Amino acid sequence: MDGGASIERGKKIRETIPRSSHADWTPAPERPDPVSLLEQQATTRVPDLVPIRYGRMAVSPFTYFRGAALPMAADLATTPRIPLDVQLCGDAHLSNFGGFASPDRDLVFDLNDFDETAPGPFDWDVKRLAASIEIAGRSLNLSINARRAAVAEATAGYRLAMRDFATMTNLDVWYTRLDLDTMAARYGEEGGKGPVKALLRTARKARSKDRLKAARKLTEVVDGDLRFVSDPPTLVPIEELIAQAEAHRLEVAIEAALQSYRDSLPVDLRHLLDGYEYLHTARKVVGVGSVGTRAWIALFTGRDHGDPLLIQIKEAQQSVLEPYLGASVFPNHGQRVVEGQRLMQATGDILLGFARTTGVDGGEHDYYMRQLWDWKASADIDAMDAKRLKIYARVCGWTLARAHARSGDRIAIAAYLGGGDAFDRAIIEFAHRYADQNELDHRALLAAIEQGRITALAEA
Repeated sequence: MDGGASIERGKKIRETIPRSSHADWTPAPERPDPVSLLEQQATTRVPDLVPIRYGRMAVSPFTYFRGAALPMAADLATTPRIPLDVQLCGDAHLSNFGGFASPDRDLVFDLNDFDETAPGPFDWDVKRLAASIEIAGRSLNLSINARRAAVAEATAGYRLAMRDFATMTNLDVWYTRLDLDTMAARYGEEGGKGPVKALLRTARKARSKDRLKAARKLTEVVDGDLRFVSDPPTLVPIEELIAQAEAHRLEVAIEAALQSYRDSLPVDLRHLLDGYEYLHTARKVVGVGSVGTRAWIALFTGRDHGDPLLIQIKEAQQSVLEPYLGASVFPNHGQRVVEGQRLMQATGDILLGFARTTGVDGGEHDYYMRQLWDWKASADIDAMDAKRLKIYARVCGWTLARAHARSGDRIAIAAYLGGGDAFDRAIIEFAHRYADQNELDHRALLAAIEQGRITALAEA
């Protein structure tokens, strides 16, 4: 489709789904009970980890929101569907953006969680991001005007970036990325010295959060060999989880998964991986929404103990979007995650791959693999003031637009959004309304815990 046709297409969609209509969300009369949806999700997860998930979600409305991608997907499915699809993150809240190392060893900022990725209407990601900003602003006790301003920064950042990307060539869009220097130059002047200094501090910390630090923190030498330390329930060596006979079977399954993972890599990276020797595996609990899925870390060494490699092995289940947007075209959900990540990220982990293996439970499970730590940097949302939240929201809005521009009709999306702030104002209202609903849902979770309907484990 040429640019003129895309512009007409985007403008035409306004007639059936006006931009102002995005403010109109209200819970459907037959809205599913959000706790029931979470319980349904838990049936495919490791039973003894599910209480950790509920405990983390119970801490605050924001932590609840982080784990409630499925209830929100169910809610968004009741809204009019814009026929402008992109590759969705599926869980584009504030904490799923961050910094990491590019292959050329630069710190880049991008989306960093793709467990729920699937094709779908672009506004679903925008609305989840906007709602997370409003909810985070409430947790920071910011005024309603400050919260609205932060949401406006994200939506305007998305809209204006999409207009810029609509003027670029395909290759230029593909090459565009946000590294540390670009971020400081683009947002430093408007943010002032404080946020820029905080950004540089985060970058310095990120560069030290690498595989060497991970090995120092998570492993120890036992009888001359590196082994994972035991720190239950979040880090548990494989031999402590199950009986010795089953542990051996699980080790065999993991080694088979690692072989399958190797086969998913390009030839040159298979050669790189072949230079490492597998040593040990442990279960590691991470995040909020993914707690309860099968997640492991595998330890390798290269030339010696000073050359460690830690590979995270995360189970990939059905995306929360699939019941509402259709089944994935990929037969392996690990591949769904990997291919979605490659579509959306400007650059990524060279060792990203996927596998399928049979577990000790006799069932087949899909996984994706990546390095555990590679200059990982996450914004401290709890430490933000109104100004920092506004700047961070704009950065996230730009980043989301860049991710969507790679896979969708960016010209049509830009034409739909337009040059004014009609869409921005509607999303501000949506975020406010959805944050109200999120608080009700969080209270419902707390009530379910108090009534003994579900069990939550509070962590120290």
